[in-house]
Amino acid sequence: KKKTVSFSTMPNDRKINSTAACISFMLEGCELKKVRSNSRMYSRFFVLDADMRSVRWEPSKKDSEKAKIEIKSVKEVRVGKKTPVLRSNGLSDQFPDECAFSIIYGDNYESLDLVASSADVVSAWVMGLRYLVSYGKHTPEAPGTGHPSLRTSWISSVFDLADLEKSGRIPVSRAVQLIKALNPGMKTSTIELKFKELQKASERPGAEVACDLFVEAYCELCTRPEIFFLLVQFSSNKEYLGLKDLLMFLEVEQGMEGVTEEKCLEIVGKYEPSKEGREKGYLAIDGFTRYLLSADCSIFDPQHRKVCQDMAQPLSHYYISSAHSACLLEDNFWGRSDISGYISALGLGCRSIELVLWDGPEGEPVVYTSPSAASCVPFRAVVGLIDQHAFTASAYPLILCLVVRCSAPQQRLAAQCLRKTLGEKLYLEPPNPAASYLPSPEQLKGRILIKGKKLPPGCEDSEGEVSDEEEGRELARRLGQEEREVPDTGGPRRLRLSRELSELVSLCQAVPFQDFESSRRGQRYWEMCSFSEVEAGRFANECPAELVSYNKRFLSRVYPSPMRIDASNMNPQDFWKCGCQMVAMNYQTPGLMMDLNAGWFRQNGACGYVLRPAIMREEVSYFSANAKDSLPGVPAQLLHLKVISGQNLPKPKGSRAKGEVVEPYVCAEIHGIPADCAEHRTKTALQSGDNPIFDESLEFQINLPELAVLRFVVLDDDYIGDEFIAQYTIPFECLQPGYRHVPLQSLAGEPLPHATLFVHVAITDRRGGGKGHRRGLSGRRGRRVREYTSTKATGIKAIDEVFRTATQPLREATDLRENVQNALVSFKELCGLTPAANMKQCILTVAAWLLHSDSSPSVTLNLAEKYPPMEAQGPIPDLLRKVLTAYETMIQTSRTLIESADAVYSKLIQAQQAGMDFHKELHRIEAKEGLRGRKLQKALESFAWNITVLKGQADLLKHAKAEALDNLWQIHNAGQSCGIGRNGSASPEPSRLRAPLEPIPE
Repeated sequence: KKKTVSFSTMPNDRKINSTAACISFMLEGCELKKVRSNSRMYSRFFVLDADMRSVRWEPSKKDSEKAKIEIKSVKEVRVGKKTPVLRSNGLSDQFPDECAFSIIYGDNYESLDLVASSADVVSAWVMGLRYLVSYGKHTPEAPGTGHPSLRTSWISSVFDLADLEKSGRIPVSRAVQLIKALNPGMKTSTIELKFKELQKASERPGAEVACDLFVEAYCELCTRPEIFFLLVQFSSNKEYLGLKDLLMFLEVEQGMEGVTEEKCLEIVGKYEPSKEGREKGYLAIDGFTRYLLSADCSIFDPQHRKVCQDMAQPLSHYYISSAHSACLLEDNFWGRSDISGYISALGLGCRSIELVLWDGPEGEPVVYTSPSAASCVPFRAVVGLIDQHAFTASAYPLILCLVVRCSAPQQRLAAQCLRKTLGEKLYLEPPNPAASYLPSPEQLKGRILIKGKKLPPGCEDSEGEVSDEEEGRELARRLGQEEREVPDTGGPRRLRLSRELSELVSLCQAVPFQDFESSRRGQRYWEMCSFSEVEAGRFANECPAELVSYNKRFLSRVYPSPMRIDASNMNPQDFWKCGCQMVAMNYQTPGLMMDLNAGWFRQNGACGYVLRPAIMREEVSYFSANAKDSLPGVPAQLLHLKVISGQNLPKPKGSRAKGEVVEPYVCAEIHGIPADCAEHRTKTALQSGDNPIFDESLEFQINLPELAVLRFVVLDDDYIGDEFIAQYTIPFECLQPGYRHVPLQSLAGEPLPHATLFVHVAITDRRGGGKGHRRGLSGRRGRRVREYTSTKATGIKAIDEVFRTATQPLREATDLRENVQNALVSFKELCGLTPAANMKQCILTVAAWLLHSDSSPSVTLNLAEKYPPMEAQGPIPDLLRKVLTAYETMIQTSRTLIESADAVYSKLIQAQQAGMDFHKELHRIEAKEGLRGRKLQKALESFAWNITVLKGQADLLKHAKAEALDNLWQIHNAGQSCGIGRNGSASPEPSRLRAPLEPIPE
């Protein structure tokens, strides 16, 4: 069943685009459902009195003087199910969160809980009430009268500039172009229709429009109600944000740290269109909208736009962006070879390119995939192109994967061409036999590595035989080119290889894979294996832990199944979760898989290298790629995603849908380890035009954040043909919290001009504590019985005794963290806030209640103390007493955590290091204990589990302490800024509280 919530469902299709419009709507009144504490709902007619001093409802058993709430008694207006009545009763499933709101009023902080027919009715009441509460002490101007607003003055000045003849009127065509220039992406037809409507309504038809009509058209077309609602929420000065308001919005909602008023003034100067606003430091609705749409407010964390990861780890510790047959522009075996495919792949940061060498008709090798000589590209031309473009998008090493299908003489020419063209860029130094791992991307900057076969050490001839790779053989079989191969004698297929080409291979020597045990014993770090998609998929399903372990030291390349004759792509996540570094993609084939690949490699400055999660790099760690639950020592996080609206959505390409209107819905998908893979969709926005309102909250649990990718897909529910409208893919680690616009892209990954989704992002730990750091709190939401992570028995007495010493510290660490988390959640709920709220928001909320009281503040924060108590002055209402009790519990649990964390942390690390001392002797001890087969495997798994748990829990405890200190800093900061703090000079230094944590050694 399709349901929709849209701002166009206002009575008489009214648009709410100013507080005046909200108050007009409230003066007319409307029906709302009143929720009682006994879980019953009653329909009542609510209306704002003409003097704008109280809200009344009828019918009521009370006399008319009691069935009302005075505006001056309102402490707070909450949106959503934010009171015990709305949260706990059995009615809560009967209406969506966005249709509920509560008015907290009176000296006893009572709540009037209401449910509206749609989110837009809620918005009108909440906006209007918040405005009246803010300005109740000063009589507000009647709607539509008084001094022209900052915005009206600016739009009028724009009109005056366009009024070249100074006649007070401009042609409709010029007015349309003017609005289009101020609001790129808006359809001309939409603007023309609006002018016709307004001209008809005001009985002023004609080819020209006056200033008042132009202002009205602009305000109706260019006000986004959801952004206006946000502005009013933070504004303390009518219909714009002052510098302090903007600073509060950036800190509290957008999660920005260290924001100054100077920074806010810079934002106003950059985005506020009116001269008066820029001079006074005001950001009105148009400037605020521009800011929210700008790159400065992108959903993609700007830190990740440049290389931001440690590039000094061994090459095998990175995912490497890899192309399969990059020269193809159409499909796989009937494709046409074209040189521009290489430029495109390298420009996207691809760091591994496959080159299949064939004998060319002119005696020189060529690169092509069709038996037709007309479609080949000379190898010399390809190498020249690579030399030119290898390092334009990334300075880090490029790996050329050579699949040799040409004769020895042409191989020699290919080798000469590579040496001559690439020169110093070619990496030819022999591997260091004393090392254990490959060099790092940093050490190999600006170098090109050749991956290929090498002649055996004893071969002295100018050419010799080597085993053929399965990948090349399948290709040759399809193209009927097998006659050049040495005849099959029943053993592995053989190929002739020239010494010159063999000598170019150094750190990426291709060897056939036998089994994991043989690799563990005999494979050298510079040798690498290629796996077909089918073979790698089998290992990923049957022995994922062994594949992860193999990839800690060795590079592996996964290439598409030869059955993919349409050049479709495999899912790279299937192999990334097992640590496979090079998953070769068909760059020329757009779609979900290529979106995942392109989105994934954006996270490290698009340099083509992404550092793998620590749990997949550490020498001793327990990690199951197919985990269906949270992982030991890795914190699960919750992603709270609110999809608010869409802007300028195009019609699906190739769609033959009825009429011009799309009926979109949004799918949010999480791709990662199996435990994280999930998909949620919004309702369909019916008849919403290009700018639908969804206003829907979605939630995901992420067990391995470092490997998770979020993909937004916009689809059309009313389609004939293609339903796809747009998509955007972003690594979880790159998400910025707060209100953000998602820049939508086409199926081919190209930006769609002005097409966006407006969303709110919040990331919290499992139960919603704090801001969801990169290593937050582990566990699942909603479990009532506290679960303790424990060590597992290995069956080796000496080792088990060491790990047993950690049993008590593990319980203590869990108790310290969980007690703080539970106290935080209770405090936030009593403040009427979501789990995603931060401590500053909580203190500011309590302060706002007190400041809306007629009496002087009855609660103060004593900032002279490191753990500031919240003290009541005289009698206080029941709700405030509960808040104070919850605050006191939160402060005490935080204090216990801060003061005990270091000692517990030391015990955990001591146990972990004592365990690691056994690691080198592990195989000798196992042999001595006589462990074999399944028992040996279980002992090794338990040992890795214990090391991972101890390191992970120690890490979590250290982060929990840092967050508790950060909360104290926020309490001091908020207490000083909102007026309920006293003795504020002893505010703790943020630099001391936020000192960078020492990294825990791998």
